Amino acid sequence: MSETIAAGRDLGATAEATIARGSKSFAAAARLFDARTREGAVMLYAWCRHCDDVVDDQDHGHAAGSASATTPLDRIALLEDRTRRAFAGEPMAEPAFQALQRVARSHDLPLALALEHLDGFRMDAEGRVYGSFEEVLDYCHHVAGVVGVLMARVMGARDPAVLVRAADLGLAFQLTNIARDIVPDAEVGRLYLPADWLAEEGIERGAVGAPENRERVARLAGRLVAAAEPYYASARIGIDALPRRSAWAVATALGVYREIGLRVVAAGPKAWDGRVSTSKADKLGHVAKGAVVAFGPRRGTAVGRDAKLWRHDVTTF
Repeated sequence: MSETIAAGRDLGATAEATIARGSKSFAAAARLFDARTREGAVMLYAWCRHCDDVVDDQDHGHAAGSASATTPLDRIALLEDRTRRAFAGEPMAEPAFQALQRVARSHDLPLALALEHLDGFRMDAEGRVYGSFEEVLDYCHHVAGVVGVLMARVMGARDPAVLVRAADLGLAFQLTNIARDIVPDAEVGRLYLPADWLAEEGIERGAVGAPENRERVARLAGRLVAAAEPYYASARIGIDALPRRSAWAVATALGVYREIGLRVVAAGPKAWDGRVSTSKADKLGHVAKGAVVAFGPRRGTAVGRDAKLWRHDVTTF
């Protein structure tokens, strides 16, 4: 029994270290969860971070310094196999899959959503070209929307109407990330701007990172940030259905990420001179604002979701 407890503590410590290194914004918000929810959220994050790093041959989002002999598609196939085995209850050697197995069992997570997330990595590995904004939203759903749903389930949400709004928050987060990272992503061959938007601005796909295109790229970043706003608004309604501590964490994360997008717009063509981020003081400010949202009067979730918002056709919410 003592060995089992010790192993659990070691796994928890590994997951905590992963989130502390991988995402300061999410780490700050996750501190606001109750203990059980925090453990689940952190362990789910550890699996997501591990998958991202394995596909890109990185370590916590940074170059790993070792060249893999396998292709990204090979690595995704391996991740999918191990994910299926973790959900099937097989013994897992890697901490990330031990963490996934524990959180999936504790919070009844659907395997289908985990596999949808891996499909998002496959889109990157295949060099998917996004012709329209709706196609970009489909990508955002896979890499972030389903994670929002999984996280909401960890928080105890089961109402499909609430889970759809959790997916909306994931979409908003990813649109913000895309806007912030347009130029650095382009420099490594990744482009998430819709082809029809690029055509409207007269930007060639291979010239998105060119200095002479910064003004036009900044306009497109503004369009992404503006497009994220109704998804943030939809997610805000869903927050009222979460337990108070979870609502506090999610409202804080929403505030932090939304501010990053607004800062990208405010910086204009200079947004990619450095990586736009928020300071510790900014994050603390959003913690306070999040508390007002979480512990104030609740509006309920009866407000209908805007029919104009994109929604993935899934039945696993």
